[in-house]
Amino acid sequence: MFSIMGLLLNYQWEIFIALEIISVLSLLIFGVVRYFFNKQKRSLLFLLLFIILLILEALLGLMIYQETGEISTFLIIITVFVLYACTFGIFDFMKLDRWMRQKIGNWRGVQLLTEKDIRIMDRQKDPKYIAKKYRRSSTVHLIIFASLQAAFWIYGTGGTSELLDYLKDLSWIGTENVAETPYANDTIYGISMVWGLIFIIDFIWSWSYTVFPASKKN
Repeated sequence: MFSIMGLLLNYQWEIFIALEIISVLSLLIFGVVRYFFNKQKRSLLFLLLFIILLILEALLGLMIYQETGEISTFLIIITVFVLYACTFGIFDFMKLDRWMRQKIGNWRGVQLLTEKDIRIMDRQKDPKYIAKKYRRSSTVHLIIFASLQAAFWIYGTGGTSELLDYLKDLSWIGTENVAETPYANDTIYGISMVWGLIFIIDFIWSWSYTVFPASKKN
């Protein structure tokens, strides 16, 4: 018998990847229609499509979790994508929007950037601003990382009583036996270890702009 949930479970990765591809295309088409063809109202349809696709991704993850009851690799990745789109993704979209206006404006021979846009783009070349931006982003990353790791540990241990023991003795890091860790399964443990390495690299890289500021770009 045909089952929608069975279809979602069997093709969850394919559906998620398809939604992501369409989302990226919708943002690119939004910029082209809005600034190249100068169709302001029609371009909003593609922005609306992006928001709808984001909601569908969140619903997909929720339905998979309700059906399986497990925090799987798929659930973690889709959560990261949705959280990114709702936080850092907004600022990256604004940056992409200004970049597209600059390029399309050059092609059309018109100025599509406002004075505010030009000030923002000029400010983004200032080493002090760059260092401040990376300090903020690394702090946000730290809060998100610590919060989710705490949630993973509580989920894996069933409470908070054992958390201090794992914090005092970190010898379990790197072990191949997930039973020695505060994580519930190999998937969460593996992703957390990789994320932890990425976090350390990102944190050092972000603060390098403060410790070793670059000269202002032309």
